[in-house]
Amino acid sequence: MTESHTSNVERTEDPGRSQFVVVANRLPVKLADDGSWSLSPGGLVSAMLPVMRERTGAWVGWDGSAGGNDDRFEFEGIRLSTVAISQQEHDDYYSGACNETIWPLYHGSIEAAQFHRETWAAYRDVNRRFADAACAEVAEGGTVWVHDYQLQLVPQMIREQRPDAKIGYYLHIPFPPLELLARLPWRQQVLDGLLGADVVGVQTQADARNVLSGVRRFCKRDDVTFAADGGIVRSAQTTSVVKAFPISVDYAAIAAESATDDVDLGVKRLRNELGDPEVVLLGVDRLDYTKGIDLRLKAIRELLIERRLDPRKTAVVQVAVPSREDVLGYDEVRNRVEQLVGTINGDFGELGRPVVQYIHKSLPFSELLVLYRAADVLLVTPFQDGMNLVAKEYAASRVDERGALVLSEFAGAAEELTDSFLVNPYDTEGLKDQIEAAVAMEEDEEQRRMAAMRTQIESNDLAAWAKAFLALLAMA
Repeated sequence: MTESHTSNVERTEDPGRSQFVVVANRLPVKLADDGSWSLSPGGLVSAMLPVMRERTGAWVGWDGSAGGNDDRFEFEGIRLSTVAISQQEHDDYYSGACNETIWPLYHGSIEAAQFHRETWAAYRDVNRRFADAACAEVAEGGTVWVHDYQLQLVPQMIREQRPDAKIGYYLHIPFPPLELLARLPWRQQVLDGLLGADVVGVQTQADARNVLSGVRRFCKRDDVTFAADGGIVRSAQTTSVVKAFPISVDYAAIAAESATDDVDLGVKRLRNELGDPEVVLLGVDRLDYTKGIDLRLKAIRELLIERRLDPRKTAVVQVAVPSREDVLGYDEVRNRVEQLVGTINGDFGELGRPVVQYIHKSLPFSELLVLYRAADVLLVTPFQDGMNLVAKEYAASRVDERGALVLSEFAGAAEELTDSFLVNPYDTEGLKDQIEAAVAMEEDEEQRRMAAMRTQIESNDLAAWAKAFLALLAMA
């Protein structure tokens, strides 16, 4: 980190050790245009900051740049420990092992996973450096909470050095079933890595079953046993609890901001700019092959062809946030999506009024709230998703208790948001029927469904997620 990047950070000769340490691929800060650091948006940062400040917390992560040095500094009272990653490590560890091996395999192998010994060696080496940094930060008897698929080996690596520490691990993406996990040449390394944690948290009950099935099948050691209830794995060295903790959103903050006059005015302005349509369909996704954007657009096109949607009265807004553009397969999905947008607008649009408004950039959350409130139907149709917080953000924003959610049954959110219109995104006819049903829904049913989803999210919000995980970890 250069001096130009440190204008709003503080250093001390001895930053000491922390009772609570978060370990994640990225730091909770990002570099601003003026060379200063600011907090990154996102649920994990929002959830962890209050806990860290309460417990004198530290955060271990990568700053997003190639090269540099390992660094330790403070930002707004948070101790940050930077793990430097070279350009070669970025290519092998992040683009390679994380996003060409683990990501596609854990998302149902929609795209073929790549298995390269060189990239896995880089994954193991970078995980070791994260573990070393965490061990240097955590106080005697402290707690370390490791996050996500980039760092699956870290819990066991910490356990080897610091048996005094309480170690938690949380996987934000799905965990694969046996038939997919079996393809991974390093499956036992991954499972041993996870079982270094006292608590292994996953998004859904299905994910928890998959972890336990993997341990039973591939961790064939005499010292590994399972409790009768199926959620506890014991070995000679550790006892690990594997449990689902569905992640959520900050319901109160979203609802409060959504209820402001600025958002109300933004909604009126947006619908006017869209031509005051009767129906606004919305998609908000990272531009990723797991999200099913292309099949969703195909379904909309067929509904327009069949006149089940009227192009003169319908507006579609698709936000496609750039993601992993240097990874194999992402150019292809972008091309498919943009060709479909062009086809729909060419066939059904009018001069100055396209049917599909396509936005290929990240939007501030204030603008997303306007989109959420303006949308009559939100379409969330991934082929596989750990949770999908967009679905929960949409429901939390609907302070008017209007709107409908069409939700893939393969998103983790489907376990909780049962009052959505659940779909199999591979079933084009079923998807079309559910979109049409959501558009045609009567107002009283619309309010009933949305009120039920909002109650579910309010009762199980982001703070409740963190509290439940850490409460179980404290008992370990």
